[in-house]
Amino acid sequence: MIDLSENTTRHPVRLLKIDSGHAGQRIDNFLMASLKGVPKSLVYRLLRTGQVRVNKGRIKQTYRLQLDDIVRVPPVSVLDKGSQESPSKGLCNAIQESIIFEDGDLIIIDKPSGIAVHGGSGVPHGVIEIMRTLRPDATEIELVHRLDRQTSGCLLLAKNRTTLLELHELLRENMLDKRYYALVQGYWQEDECTVDFPLAKDRAESGTRTVRVSHDGQASTTQFSVKRHYSHQMTLLEAKPLTGRMHQIRVHAAHSGHPIVGDEVYGKRTLNRQLKKQGLKRLFLHAHTLSFVLPSRMKKISVSAPLSPELEAFLTSLEN
Repeated sequence: MIDLSENTTRHPVRLLKIDSGHAGQRIDNFLMASLKGVPKSLVYRLLRTGQVRVNKGRIKQTYRLQLDDIVRVPPVSVLDKGSQESPSKGLCNAIQESIIFEDGDLIIIDKPSGIAVHGGSGVPHGVIEIMRTLRPDATEIELVHRLDRQTSGCLLLAKNRTTLLELHELLRENMLDKRYYALVQGYWQEDECTVDFPLAKDRAESGTRTVRVSHDGQASTTQFSVKRHYSHQMTLLEAKPLTGRMHQIRVHAAHSGHPIVGDEVYGKRTLNRQLKKQGLKRLFLHAHTLSFVLPSRMKKISVSAPLSPELEAFLTSLEN
């Protein structure tokens, strides 16, 4: 919605009326799509300080817009497109080669570990910025869900607002089946179990966000099933999150006494240092399958992403 000028420009206050195409969208996602060129950190600061208002009132970043809401967008400085640094050719090639499904409405990639899903907090470009560079004609392309930077595997993007709303509804109704492989420390006893610890977010002074189990947290449920035991030292699990909280699988595994190996936030540092010497230099969490039925087409879409050679090699080393 912002008309970027040739140079850095300060825009006046704008009042935007929400139509049916944007009703139901979170305010933070709406602003990031509307204020292209504005850093994500600035968008959240505008929300925290009350400079963005809906119907003249302050709102949280999780607020979902309603039809005919009036959104006040304050003046912001944005850089013209020519002055913004483009994603490197290497990053663009890595994401292009990771595409495992694409049609007129959807893109699914096998996201490499180490690439963020969006820029911000010192990361200039994430998957969404890179994909907008690769698909300049897909002007409405958006992330449907997120993966942590160190998590690899199936990541879904929508090319238009209609498809995005359909997929968000599937997420809310738990009709989008996402499954992960997670290698955890220790011997996981139960072949199948459901973990439902409520989760709450914390923010450090540095701005880093973490998650902890708390009675005041949001309801969070993950189903775990054992795929293989590697003696008593490690267990390969399949995890199916039934809710979509930040760091959910990682925190549920750690609070159950079995942190995911390679997890620098919720895992065991001593073990992680040892495993780096054995070849594991990343979080062992991988979104290996994604399946759903898109209502508008009544067609089932199911994709899978194999473990990376690095993770396969590490499992082989455990067998030996």
